[in-house]
Amino acid sequence: MAVEGVNLALFGGMTAIFVIITILLGWYGYKNTKNDKSEFLLGRGKTSPVIIALSYGATFLSASAVIGFGGQAAVHGMTMLWLCFLNLAVGLIVAFIVFGRRTRRIGRKLGASTFADFLGKVYGSKGIRAFTAVIIFVMMPIYTAAVLKGGVNSLAVITGLTDYYNYILLLLSLIVAVYVVYGGIIAVMYNDAFQAAIMFVGMLAIFIVTMFYFGGFESGSAQLTSLWDIKVGEAGLGVLDGFQGWTSAAEFGTKEWLTVVTSFLMGVGIGALTQPQLVVRFMSAKSDRDLDKSLIIGSIFMLVIVGSAYTVGSLSNGYFYDQYGLTSFQYINSLGLGTDFIVPQYILEVFSGVTFGDVFVSLFLLSLICASISTISALMHTIGAAGGYDLYEIVKSRRGEKETHDASVRVSRIVIVVMMVIVVVYCYVMPKDIIAKATSLFMGMTAAALLPAYFHALYSKRPNRQAALASISVGTLLYIFLALFVNSSLSIFLPICKMITGNAVLMPDSMIAYVDPLVIALPVSILTMAIMLLVKRNAPAPA
Repeated sequence: MAVEGVNLALFGGMTAIFVIITILLGWYGYKNTKNDKSEFLLGRGKTSPVIIALSYGATFLSASAVIGFGGQAAVHGMTMLWLCFLNLAVGLIVAFIVFGRRTRRIGRKLGASTFADFLGKVYGSKGIRAFTAVIIFVMMPIYTAAVLKGGVNSLAVITGLTDYYNYILLLLSLIVAVYVVYGGIIAVMYNDAFQAAIMFVGMLAIFIVTMFYFGGFESGSAQLTSLWDIKVGEAGLGVLDGFQGWTSAAEFGTKEWLTVVTSFLMGVGIGALTQPQLVVRFMSAKSDRDLDKSLIIGSIFMLVIVGSAYTVGSLSNGYFYDQYGLTSFQYINSLGLGTDFIVPQYILEVFSGVTFGDVFVSLFLLSLICASISTISALMHTIGAAGGYDLYEIVKSRRGEKETHDASVRVSRIVIVVMMVIVVVYCYVMPKDIIAKATSLFMGMTAAALLPAYFHALYSKRPNRQAALASISVGTLLYIFLALFVNSSLSIFLPICKMITGNAVLMPDSMIAYVDPLVIALPVSILTMAIMLLVKRNAPAPA
């Protein structure tokens, strides 16, 4: 039985058309990829700026942005709009201008095909290439599973098809696996662009209807301020000590401030710079000019998607209070659901009283599918490349065997299929409300481990291998330790500390338990590289 407001016939028809186009684009990728390694990994090296921009945006902004962080905005308020600023300023402008141009030039000069390959060739180190590939191979499936789980959960609950959860999960997984395995990066990027267009239209419609309901952003913000005056001090709001309302920043240094600023804002904002699936987009561009064009298009896309999601998430408190006298968090809990369902539930209800509301609801659900699939496909392609190209090539070279294009592509495809099965298994063992946390975990991990080495590789005339290895090793190990034993939010992924000590983290009542590991691990990683570079510079020359 479908939830009232969802026209399953309409949604089913729109989904059928979507699947047909997706498969056709996958076929296009297959016909233009053949078994050539460079085409499977990077396309034809002349991807248009529009495709790059939309693919970058759709890959970056998954269901994590729409429902994960949209739900967090409902709980933590408009402070989350700073993440929108960081997504634009760091995830796009800094990423494209500071990192993208040089990555494209150096990558093309060295003939690099993946992020791990890029770092390995810059530093002349198979160890750095292998280490980077292992990080991707081990950590990225967690992020992938969280995105898949969030999309499927929301889709099943909103449509009322919870009894068919397994079928929805397997169907989405199968669609992604088919076109990624056979179509390579061309199919992934063209499908990303198609899915990004749907996301853009869907989120723009949601934003417009929300503004119409509240009478504009200023009026909606005023309503949230009044709501805090009513709810101040009330338990069950889902926030930590230091929360000061949905339109005010949290009190500096409090648990609420540390969680929002260090985990959500810094973890995701800075972590976007070292996303392997995004770096490949830079290397697929034909010229710097094309990257500049992509930056303009991508900025518009990102502003609409994340700006809409975070604004709508925050303002949903006003809507649910009007209807039920409850905040978003209180209302969604009364339904037995978690924060990842706040934005979907809001969309379902607010469009029930709008002309052609069933069309908009179906469009949102389709946008949700697009947000999930676009990111999952890029992540699975990256995982396949890490295993089937980077690690496979290293093993073959150590054996003295010559790696062939056909073999590399074949192994990559096998890896994608196997890892997709593992991702599906992860979906069943993960806790709920995990999307935003998994995003922060993976992005924070890659930044702590790889950002100093990546920057050094781009801007040093003589990249130092030892300094890079030290920085990567220290950043990785420190981040893992802090995530597993210190941070109360991330330790749930692998509760080793709880098994050993009986507590979720070593210092559960301390403020450090709310500090994201990136805030500590990245500065230490940078310091490690600086010290190593200084030591190497001052070391006496060999006799």
